[in-house]
Amino acid sequence: MARNKHVGILTAGGDCPGLNAAIRSVGKAAMSCGMEVIGFRDGFRGLAENLRYPLDKTTLAGILTVGGTILGTGRDKPHRMDMAGEIRDMTDVIAENYHRNGLDALVCIGGGGTHKNVLRLIEKGLNIITLPKTIDNDLALTDASIGFDTALGIVTEVVDRLHSTAHSHHRIIVAEIMGNRAGWLALGAGLAGGADVILIPEIPYQVETVAAAIQRRRDHGTNFSIVAVAEGAMNVTDAAMYAAARQAKKDTKGTPANAAAKRALAAFNEHHDGNTLRLSKQLAELTKLETRVTILGYLQRGGTPSAADRLLATRLGTLCVELIQEKCFGMMVADRGGVAAPVPIAEVAGNLKLIPPDHAWVQSARSVGTCLGH
Repeated sequence: MARNKHVGILTAGGDCPGLNAAIRSVGKAAMSCGMEVIGFRDGFRGLAENLRYPLDKTTLAGILTVGGTILGTGRDKPHRMDMAGEIRDMTDVIAENYHRNGLDALVCIGGGGTHKNVLRLIEKGLNIITLPKTIDNDLALTDASIGFDTALGIVTEVVDRLHSTAHSHHRIIVAEIMGNRAGWLALGAGLAGGADVILIPEIPYQVETVAAAIQRRRDHGTNFSIVAVAEGAMNVTDAAMYAAARQAKKDTKGTPANAAAKRALAAFNEHHDGNTLRLSKQLAELTKLETRVTILGYLQRGGTPSAADRLLATRLGTLCVELIQEKCFGMMVADRGGVAAPVPIAEVAGNLKLIPPDHAWVQSARSVGTCLGH
């Protein structure tokens, strides 16, 4: 008699709504095909330390609507993992535990960092399929990522609520929204929430342009403004400095000068911390309006997943199990035109889905008079 397939599941990177829906989808679909399902706790550390979590009909029951992940998560890199204070390459240990648990496939649910880490494990011979999750929506080759729709709704509601205070006190309110390299969340929520200014990493801004837009509103009798700014948004000068620092790091890779390039990039990143507060002060000085900052932080990643995220997680998870049955590994299950489809992980890892300058959301923002900072 043929042995039932054994499938492992882990969640890695930041938490977000819809992870449990994805775990449930993969788990229930796999069990319905006679597969044994094993969960691993706290991301890749779970495989490195063999931290098993029982997944069966009982543990999967009732988690569809629950935020976060029952498996826990972590940002450990398999090739650079802190083990009792010592940084070690644990890829071989992870491969050993994969085989020790008799796994035929491993499902990793994660974002950009997860996909880079997965490539290293595929090189060790592990059969892996991934599901895309990130509230930043910046994973390549997928239209949507698990968690984005829920976060978009949460941030939009916050922007809605900020209008009341801004209007009542005649203030500029600057809302910092997650999005270090890509501005999908800030642009989408800013547009849906009617923000007056939207600043994203893909479009470097000039603070004078932003202040002028706010001044025009005041000239027309509106003494308040909402500024939705992605955490990675930069002014024109800083954007040029950042691009130069990244290029220097890339150009010096493998040379003695690379260490200095890395330090320069780290120094720039440290400089950029607190950029939203600096922007707020600059706008207050230029417009003479009272300015306040709201940093949404982890609020954006919590809570019950939206219906759209539950559906997405379920659609992607069920196709994942079909791919396991077909032994189609090394793939991410993507959302492509509303249809779940496999795409090579090698083409996803290291690639960001940035907002094109002619994207429909950008065009719509301009058409309704939203200032994009340039």
